[in-house]
Amino acid sequence: MGNKEKKERIGVYICHCGGNISDYVDVSQLSDMMKKEDGVMIAKDVMFACADSNQKEMIRDIQNEKLDAIVVASCSPKLHLHTFRNVAQRAGINAYNYTQVNIREQCSWAHSDTPRAASIKAAGLIRAGINKVAYSEALENIEVSSTRAVVVIGAGISGMRASIDLARMGNQVYLIEKDKTLGGHLAKWDELYIKGNTGKNIIANLYKDIKRFTNITVFTLATIEKVSGSIGNFIVEVKTGNEILNLKSGAILVTTGFDFYIPKEGEFGYKNFPSVITLPEFSELIDHKQDNLIYNNRKVKSIAYIYCVGMRQTKGENKYCSRVCCTTAIHNSLIIHEKFRNIKAYHLYRDIRTYGKQEILYEQSSKNGDIYLKYDEKKTPVVEETDGKLLIKITDELTRCMDLELEAELVVLVTGMVPRSDSSQISEKLKIPVGNDKFFNEIHPKLRPVETVINGVFIGGSCQGPKNISESVQSSLSAAGKINALTKNPTILLEPIIARINFETCVWCGKCQEVCEYDAIFQLEMNGKVVASVNNSVCKGCGICAPICPADAIDIAQYSNAEIEGMIDVFTEKVELKEATGTESSGVVGKGIGMKDMPQIWRSIVGSLENSPKTIPALADELRLDPELITYHVMTMNKYFIIESAGIDDNDEYYRYQLKNKV
Repeated sequence: MGNKEKKERIGVYICHCGGNISDYVDVSQLSDMMKKEDGVMIAKDVMFACADSNQKEMIRDIQNEKLDAIVVASCSPKLHLHTFRNVAQRAGINAYNYTQVNIREQCSWAHSDTPRAASIKAAGLIRAGINKVAYSEALENIEVSSTRAVVVIGAGISGMRASIDLARMGNQVYLIEKDKTLGGHLAKWDELYIKGNTGKNIIANLYKDIKRFTNITVFTLATIEKVSGSIGNFIVEVKTGNEILNLKSGAILVTTGFDFYIPKEGEFGYKNFPSVITLPEFSELIDHKQDNLIYNNRKVKSIAYIYCVGMRQTKGENKYCSRVCCTTAIHNSLIIHEKFRNIKAYHLYRDIRTYGKQEILYEQSSKNGDIYLKYDEKKTPVVEETDGKLLIKITDELTRCMDLELEAELVVLVTGMVPRSDSSQISEKLKIPVGNDKFFNEIHPKLRPVETVINGVFIGGSCQGPKNISESVQSSLSAAGKINALTKNPTILLEPIIARINFETCVWCGKCQEVCEYDAIFQLEMNGKVVASVNNSVCKGCGICAPICPADAIDIAQYSNAEIEGMIDVFTEKVELKEATGTESSGVVGKGIGMKDMPQIWRSIVGSLENSPKTIPALADELRLDPELITYHVMTMNKYFIIESAGIDDNDEYYRYQLKNKV
């Protein structure tokens, strides 16, 4: 299963992270300690491991000292894994003969109240990283061919907009929609709170654009029956009427959208009283009325909006905020005032969340005379009907919990977004994980917001959570960009960190296949013997198959028995750590302000701030330097947590700055 020769020329780099790590972890002492570890040729503590200057120094070290592996102890690998892999490659060693050890999130931040213990833990982690990389193998990326075609599932605004961009970039696009027409919910909406446009116009214009592209094929009344293959070469079975089509694609984009929450019978009087309707029903009602607002054969003179219906439930199914409901309800109230006269509006809310520029809608609603009453989740409004009149009872938090009773001709239940009813079918066919909220899950909401754990399957729009129109489009366009980066090349490079089978010891019991969630393991007959084999392009290297194998015939690249056992062995060793002296020679000034490798001007600023906080003009005067130059460096030092704001000066003119964690 690869070359097991132990590395004997290892470089170790321990990052200060501008104080994020060195404030609590004694990086200087750790670098001295690691120099004594077996196989370590170089051990350094550096201010910023990711800085260009340090990357160049690492490359020089690797080449001059003929290093065969490196360890970087810094922040999370999620941030800089590829940074240092590229450093290794530029220096001439294999990218997978590099290990990153997380001593920021896992040590300095997690144990900031016990710095000595954080340093001891960091020492164990770095030693484990050294032993892991000592047994690391030179791996090569897996190369698979790719088809320049994309299947987009769901033709709402997200799917339509992404399809246009994908087609414009040269991809063949298959747009699959289960309904008869395109556009989803937006195709039914008139005026939007984006002034000057309607949902119907937006969808009509997008449809015109789609028809201009010969490389977009639209399938309506179509459903996904089965998905096979893997990234670069998916086979998607699509049922259209009585015909089954096999579409070959390099990637899949899911933009299936959402459903509106439907209240249960009796929830705030829904279904019990005909004049209690949902927000989508209300939107459709006012779109078709012009002179008078009449509902249930009665002229509407007052409307009560009840917010957070079915949302933000402490004990219910939908614990999340749906984000757009408040804005939609208030926008509809503004439309009511524009189209009809003398209609009162009562807004019964838990919290108003018209975020961003939508706040102006709330302000305008208040100026129009709308009355806002706040209720607590434990005492929700009660809707009753007496003598044909709707009465709403509420305990208003804004008037010291006064019990109020309102009369309204119409009650609008402000409902939000929930996952589509067919989401579970899509999830099962594509193996997309879902979160606790039942929406599709991305890998990471910040770092990889439109990718799923299945290589080549992406998500966009409100199928991954409540979003407004702009957010949905931005999400799907982000996914389109990611997809095109894959499909534009005839081949795709995949991570080589996958399961590997020892065919000599494998006896095929089938247990590995049973536990694999990605269908990456299959039977293979080899030399008259049935063994397990791995589909390299499907395997995610999750490792669930390795411990289940009774013959120990499976290991995971970069996580072999030798690497893991080596990490455990050294992590359990005792760490002898000296007490920190607090002097500059140990790399510490004050309380953990790292000075080593700082620019001279930073040293001057730190020295000036030793005794008292100062403003930027005061620093410029004292150091006799240009205020703009001081401003630049102070802002940079503040960004990297070397200094921090100490509040505004007595004249309320300038902020003062002090050393971070200065005692």
